[in-house]
Amino acid sequence: MKLDRILFIIFSFCFTSLNSQILEPVKWNFHSEQIEENKYELVFIADIDPNWAIYSKTVDEGGPIATTFYFTESSNYKLIGEVVEDSINMVTQNDLVFDMVVSKFYNQAIFRQKVEIINYDNPVSGGFEFMTCDDTQCLAPEIIDFKFNLSNKVLESDVKETISINQNNLEKNNLILYGFLPTDIKKSKVNCSNSSANTTTVSSPTKTLFNIFGLGFIGGLLALLTPCVFPMIPLTVSFFTKKNDNTNGYSNAILYGVFIVLVYLILSIPFHLLDSVNPDILNDISTNVYLNIFFFIIFLLFAFSFFGYYELSLPSSWVDKSAKRESAGGIIGIFFMALTLAIVSFSCTGPILGSLLAGSISNDSAAWELTAGMGGFGLALGLPFAVFAMFPNMLESLPKSGGWLNTIKVSLGFIELALALKFLSNADLVAHWGIIKIEVFLILWFIIFLLMAIYLFGKIQFPNEIKPKNISFTRAVFALLSLGFALYLASGLIYNKQTQSYRALSLLSGLAPPLGYSYLAPKECPNNLNCFKDLKSGIEYAKKSNKPILLDFTGYACVNCRKMEEHVWPLKQVDSAIRENYVLISLYVDDKKILPDNEQLLVTRTNGKGVRKLINYGHKWAYFQAQYFKTNSQPYYILYDPNSNEILNNPVGYTPDEEEYLAFLNCGLEAFKNN
Repeated sequence: MKLDRILFIIFSFCFTSLNSQILEPVKWNFHSEQIEENKYELVFIADIDPNWAIYSKTVDEGGPIATTFYFTESSNYKLIGEVVEDSINMVTQNDLVFDMVVSKFYNQAIFRQKVEIINYDNPVSGGFEFMTCDDTQCLAPEIIDFKFNLSNKVLESDVKETISINQNNLEKNNLILYGFLPTDIKKSKVNCSNSSANTTTVSSPTKTLFNIFGLGFIGGLLALLTPCVFPMIPLTVSFFTKKNDNTNGYSNAILYGVFIVLVYLILSIPFHLLDSVNPDILNDISTNVYLNIFFFIIFLLFAFSFFGYYELSLPSSWVDKSAKRESAGGIIGIFFMALTLAIVSFSCTGPILGSLLAGSISNDSAAWELTAGMGGFGLALGLPFAVFAMFPNMLESLPKSGGWLNTIKVSLGFIELALALKFLSNADLVAHWGIIKIEVFLILWFIIFLLMAIYLFGKIQFPNEIKPKNISFTRAVFALLSLGFALYLASGLIYNKQTQSYRALSLLSGLAPPLGYSYLAPKECPNNLNCFKDLKSGIEYAKKSNKPILLDFTGYACVNCRKMEEHVWPLKQVDSAIRENYVLISLYVDDKKILPDNEQLLVTRTNGKGVRKLINYGHKWAYFQAQYFKTNSQPYYILYDPNSNEILNNPVGYTPDEEEYLAFLNCGLEAFKNN
């Protein structure tokens, strides 16, 4: 698998392991329906267990495996169009496993293909590949063959070939695929005290929406503390409470706050329309190099606007038209007052809204998530008008407008500058330019937040600013926080000579490029360990060096695999245990590199139902894991004695606890020495 794929989807495709068992969350059945003379519709139905899903036919590169159909070429029938997927049960949303928006099916998926039969004596045959995931794990992609005999409408699935995969054939396949591995790997009698693998919890879609609503609310609070909005609070509240009697004034002010929320909710409607026309359009946009460059430029404009070099504003004619409608009075007049506020405050709220919009499209790309963010933003912006109208005495507790408002605005400019760099980094990763690697990214972010700290300490002034005579306590605290974050970023460039890798910064997870995307410390194997990606050569080396094997079933796009490699394996004792005592063999179950022709074998499915063909290395290693170890989830770690063909102790999956994982390694080493 190419490095660019690893870099682009390093935070996606979550594999975890719970127990050593074969999971079968999807059951397929097929039938045919005659629609005209000599024309049929082939129907493929997937019944999916609760909480599991399979993916649509259309998935962006770097994401999960799309459900893909292929038909055996034949002059006996003709395909009419392409396979069509029913939209029932399709959900297009942010996938918690891959951290990107995809279309997938829950409960049941139905695919249809129309065919015209030319010769009834021969069946319509082919196969399809699909992947299934829940919120915490994905199973290796699976290929299912099918055959429709339409002369009598009898369907045969899973291709019951006359080939019998008996024990002799299995031995032959093992020799071809794995070199010299026996058909029966022995299990050790050693039972150490290490507990079973832990798993992580992944946020539900509801929780994701709530989180985005919260981020929007925080953005609205920041917008309140800008020179364009904050001074409007006492003026607007006074307008309502003085112009009307108290009862009407309170109700009108509350209605004004409600309309502010409504205005920002309306802004998300076009994205729902786009999503309904083409569910994949937002996802297509989010992975577009040119769009990321566009956001980079826009965020630069936002940043320098916050710095005070120019004003960004909507056309004055919009303000005039909205203001004229305010004179209509009543509910309509109050609505246009709220709309006018949104328009005239754009120079301050626009960049914050832009961040929310760009973040939704680039990371989540779901219209409902954008609506949740806009709702949170509007609520934070509108709530003070209602609250202070109900309790006007509280207005006296508000701080007076002054230079502190501009300080907040300029500080937001630095944050916009950092976000601009994030989008340029996205474009770099997608286009594989190799420019914004981890070193460049961290250095530039360090400079940005260092300059922000210097500004807050009063050493830098921007246009229309007066140098502060004294630095307030609050401003000094935020200056120290900014300086502390800059030093934290600098710590990410601390180089570990032993692992030959940089320090992983957990706060930048998903923001900074992957550690392996580096000028000075690029690496093929985690932590610069010596590793093998081929079973046979790894076993041969282990025998020569007389060391046990750490067999690592992993995936190029496996999030929990990366967490283990970047946060557990580099720990001093764990690293020492692996580096000095084990031969690491990493087998990637999602490797799409095609196998040599002599290794593309028909094998019995692990559930005993029919046969399948191993086409690529991912198929090979996934089959090996399921056939020998009766599990099909990743990461999965097995300690193996290459001399006695014995599993040294109980395998584990995702084990983020250092002591637990170290106990697992030490237990296997002890068993190997006893052997």
